[in-house]
Amino acid sequence: MMLEVNKPPHWSDTVIERLRSGRGSAISGQKRGRSAEDFAEEVIKDVFGAGNYQVRATFTGRSDQTAKCDFAIPNATNPRIVIESKGFAATGSKMSDVLGDVSAIVRAKRADTTFLLFTDGLTWKQRQADLRRLINYQNEGDIARIYTQSMVEQLREDLITLKAECGL
Repeated sequence: MMLEVNKPPHWSDTVIERLRSGRGSAISGQKRGRSAEDFAEEVIKDVFGAGNYQVRATFTGRSDQTAKCDFAIPNATNPRIVIESKGFAATGSKMSDVLGDVSAIVRAKRADTTFLLFTDGLTWKQRQADLRRLINYQNEGDIARIYTQSMVEQLREDLITLKAECGL
């Protein structure tokens, strides 16, 4: 340990560490996002069954507008339910991307398509303005409901209700 601590630094050490920390940070962010998506998918699969929804789809909405979503139920051609899932533990551009993704879905979805947002993470405590914008979408009826992991049973119950209402 002493040899390593007292070793004179070389410029390549700095470059390597910067590369590691940047790449590691990006990879952990992807894992958090995928973790939220996987969590949501377990509930969706439980309610609708495997093969009765599309994952990471570009759905077609009003006036043939398209938008990307994490889940389109029953499919991306004629979605009755679209779900976006986002998990966070850091601030930055990723948080701003959420608002852009949500806005694109809101613009594209048809009136008969229910939009649900599943999100979780500590970052929302630091991004109150962004969270308020999402809540405004919900208050205006553009997002039917916003869920967190602690609301998993409500998500399940709402999906069961929507499945019956939409004849899925």
